[in-house]
Amino acid sequence: MFCIREGLVHDAVSREPYTADIFVDDGVIKAMGEHLAVPEGTEEIDARGLSVYPGFVEAHGHIGLDGYGIGYEGQDYNEMGDILSPQLRGIDGIKPGDFAFREAAAAGVTCVCVGPGSANVLGGTFAAIKTAGNRVDDMAVKREVAMKCAFGENPKRVYREKGNSSRMSTAAKLREMLYRACEYDEKLKRAGDDIWKRPAFDMKLQALLPVIRREMPLKAHAHQLDDMFTAIRIAKEFHVLLTLEHCTEGHLAADQLEEEQIPMAVGPTLTNATKYELRKKSWTTPGILDRAGCQVSIITDSPVIPQKYLPICAGLAVQAGMDPFHALQAITIRPARHIGVEDRVGSLEVGKDADIVVTDGSPFQVSTRVKHVWISGNPQPTEVSYDEP
Repeated sequence: MFCIREGLVHDAVSREPYTADIFVDDGVIKAMGEHLAVPEGTEEIDARGLSVYPGFVEAHGHIGLDGYGIGYEGQDYNEMGDILSPQLRGIDGIKPGDFAFREAAAAGVTCVCVGPGSANVLGGTFAAIKTAGNRVDDMAVKREVAMKCAFGENPKRVYREKGNSSRMSTAAKLREMLYRACEYDEKLKRAGDDIWKRPAFDMKLQALLPVIRREMPLKAHAHQLDDMFTAIRIAKEFHVLLTLEHCTEGHLAADQLEEEQIPMAVGPTLTNATKYELRKKSWTTPGILDRAGCQVSIITDSPVIPQKYLPICAGLAVQAGMDPFHALQAITIRPARHIGVEDRVGSLEVGKDADIVVTDGSPFQVSTRVKHVWISGNPQPTEVSYDEP
């Protein structure tokens, strides 16, 4: 139980910051306002002259599956033997001991969406987790957020010698699985409670039921504009939900993408253009999409960019023309909506998890220091040692 006193609150909902107290009990924000009366024994944190933010949220990354110093022998973010692997669950491979979690928490990144990479046309499900804890079950905010699918060069490269050497093959394989899942679902519905009439159990098709029933979106890896539109085309064909991940060339057709109103996670941008489909990567992309009216989040795709640099990525988008308030939303409430956990994280509001960051300046600036971090009301170290065993 504690109260943060008289900080400048940037709640990610109101455009203008304001001075307020924040009272936290049992891991939840219980009250916000000026001169709050709190129970006797409440710890009080003086935040005068400091800024208070919601914990930062990442909509797409692989921390804990491929993180700090893991190397090839520790990677678990891609199944390399089966191009169609919807039955896999990211939560089963996440390593809470990944040092990148400690770095992330110290930098104020408190909730991340983690799952399989983009080697496969269907890779499995992502999970939304907090960045503190030693057991992933306890860290989970939502165990299955979205079903990863991938377009573009990665499935082609990995499976070029195994029957997937073109974008047409990738799209066809995804369609086939969705067709089969729809048929499987129809047979299940017709069988009802009669177990003898049910189709033979198929773990892959079973895993796709939440997708075709619109309970879970496809999370589509797509850098090039043509891949983004292919993902949209297929989602419409099967009437499934969709989010777009990376969106490197999104700025080339911002107005058309705005018409679709599909959540878009942009990044990683703080890297070299390491392949053909990244040639048009630019820090202007988040701002251009945002000004067009798109639902934009900013991502690191950690560990492509270390998770701790998420706020700096937002700052670079601001430097390239993005509205600063919208850039803050792009690493707080927008990614929370993108992954379906906005009821718990992404803004400072009464009733939400007490994921709170206190800084001595804008988190977009490299000179800013993080003074306090709480995750679910629990204080976190703001310094990490690289000398510990």
